Amino acid sequence: MTTPTAPAPDRATTPPAPTRPLSLSRTTATATRVLRQLSHDPRTIALLMLIPCVMLFLLRYVFDGSPRTFDNIGASLLGIFPLITMFLVTSIATLRERTSGTLERLLAMPLGKGDLIAGYALAFGALAIVQSALATGLAVWFLGLDVTGSPWLLLLVALLDALLGTALGLFVSAFAASEFQAVQFMPAVIFPQLLLCGLFTPRDNMHPALEAVSDVLPMSYAVDGMNEVLRHTDMTATFIRDALIVAGCALLVLALGAATLKRRTA
Repeated sequence: MTTPTAPAPDRATTPPAPTRPLSLSRTTATATRVLRQLSHDPRTIALLMLIPCVMLFLLRYVFDGSPRTFDNIGASLLGIFPLITMFLVTSIATLRERTSGTLERLLAMPLGKGDLIAGYALAFGALAIVQSALATGLAVWFLGLDVTGSPWLLLLVALLDALLGTALGLFVSAFAASEFQAVQFMPAVIFPQLLLCGLFTPRDNMHPALEAVSDVLPMSYAVDGMNEVLRHTDMTATFIRDALIVAGCALLVLALGAATLKRRTA
């Protein structure tokens, strides 16, 4: 009599491994690794730290004959420049991790997507603090940017903008197949916000349809927050609203980045 053979287990019905919760130790280890890698790339460090300062310096002396113009737009650009540079560097750096296979090896270890995204955000957030402090200090104490409110509030909005740029860079890197494609996302993600944020004309002077679009773009609230510091001595309710919206958008985009993160580019 032949003994019946037990059916082979169906691999397709094997339950997936449970999602690993966010861990502080894994997040800080990821951030430390990213910072260590960046320390060996002086060109990237120079791009992050110096380009916003250089752009502000050039802008100040472009309007050398009308310093009031620099006062009107300098505060807004103080938040926009860090956002753009952090977006570019973060999107390319994350994509490089994926295309090189590093991301696939990391996610095969006890490291969840949330740990990876949070680690990158922490590492680039630390750089954003230094970047924002340099740009704000240069604009206010060296280039003579005239602000009515506290320079520390300018620094806060500049830092939130840089973190938003980091979050956007992490998010769009999931949809790019090459570093060139990551750069191509800049016209789609950054330029519309730049045109509609109120930098060139007040948003309420725009066509109603464009004004409605600008109301849902985070850069609009970054510019509004900078203008509140420019015009008011104290922290206003509008400033608090604008800062919370920028911070909330950054957290939302980071969560979307963790949800859409791929192990590697196909």
